[in-house]
Amino acid sequence: MTTKIRIHLADDHQILIDGISSLLQTIPDFEVVGFSLNGSNLFDEVTQNKTDILMLDINMPQKDGIAVIKEFAEKGFPCKVIILSSYDDLKLIKEIMKLGASGYLTKQCAGENIVEAIEAVYRGEEYFCEAVREKIFNNVTKDNPKLNKIDSALNSILTGREIEIITLISLEYSGKEISEQLYISINTVETHRKNIMKKLDLKNSIGLVKYAIKNNLVKS
Repeated sequence: MTTKIRIHLADDHQILIDGISSLLQTIPDFEVVGFSLNGSNLFDEVTQNKTDILMLDINMPQKDGIAVIKEFAEKGFPCKVIILSSYDDLKLIKEIMKLGASGYLTKQCAGENIVEAIEAVYRGEEYFCEAVREKIFNNVTKDNPKLNKIDSALNSILTGREIEIITLISLEYSGKEISEQLYISINTVETHRKNIMKKLDLKNSIGLVKYAIKNNLVKS
């Protein structure tokens, strides 16, 4: 990567900002270009420092994270936004992603996922940490009698997200329905579908369904 990813950190705890900043500065392709202890003036700050990724807490003084994202949505997003929060409430996550955030990490998993999240969002993907993904997926499929328990460790070829996508395709969810249920864009769904087909050397959706049944992702 020739251009560094420019990152702005917004959280009301200086100790957390310092810790994340120290971690990110060990990555050659990352540059922390600013930080904020409250949500006021964030739009102007990230615009002025040409931020690529804003790591944003929800609970902040003066203007909380939801208000910040609403302002971004109204004015036009000056950068991509990844939420870094203690909350994992599905209603809240859904609201935030609909407003236009590109990722969601809980603070409990941030240390092990933050680099991966930034790189994925910078590439134009949406990103959820594993704990949030599992909560979303379990909520989607909890009442579906065709679904077996998913264990991404059983499959070394597909990622956890790809297993979720192939499972929902096999359950006859449309691209739009998958997008709505997993809080990702239709373009992201299609990208995952193409990657799955390429990895598994499949030619059509029938092949995807057969693969899912064969590998016990769904009951036949």
